[in-house]
Amino acid sequence: MRKLIASINVTPDGFCSHTTVIADEELHEYAVDSLKNADIGLFGRVTYQLFESYWPLVAKNRTDSQPEIEFADAVDNIDKIVFSKTLKSADWKNTTIAREIDKAEILKLKQMPGKNIITFGSPGIVSQLSQYGLIDEYHFIVQPIIAGGGKHFFETNQLDKAFNIQLTGTKMFKSGAIGLYYKIAH
Repeated sequence: MRKLIASINVTPDGFCSHTTVIADEELHEYAVDSLKNADIGLFGRVTYQLFESYWPLVAKNRTDSQPEIEFADAVDNIDKIVFSKTLKSADWKNTTIAREIDKAEILKLKQMPGKNIITFGSPGIVSQLSQYGLIDEYHFIVQPIIAGGGKHFFETNQLDKAFNIQLTGTKMFKSGAIGLYYKIAH
């Protein structure tokens, strides 16, 4: 069975935003490694539009660093599902628009043969998937930044109940970021 992995950058003061990330070569190498084990990406509209406006150009132009080009290629080629009630069309290849998260459909995806399913960012989507008990692993990259503001995890959807997670690994990045990898404790 496929695992659904939520990969998200957070700050020690609890915010998650693309503006508070040290996006260096090492972080891109980590993201490429994550995508080598995934073949479907789940996105909220905002994260999707940020990615779609940048990464296909990196894949096409090939002028950025090698880790950025590798990430661009990987994210460009996976199947993407963007959850949005307002997005009219999706021009990025391999993209499907879903109007809402359907628990039964995500469970079907997890049962199908293939690699993992991954989210990058998209805290609203991650909180909904968490609420439905669909996430198998959380990969938090704690950035060495005090943001002082922004979007909190579980800001729009609160959990009905707490659940335990078990630390399965850590990674120290040269930037000072720390990867904390957890699985759901059953």
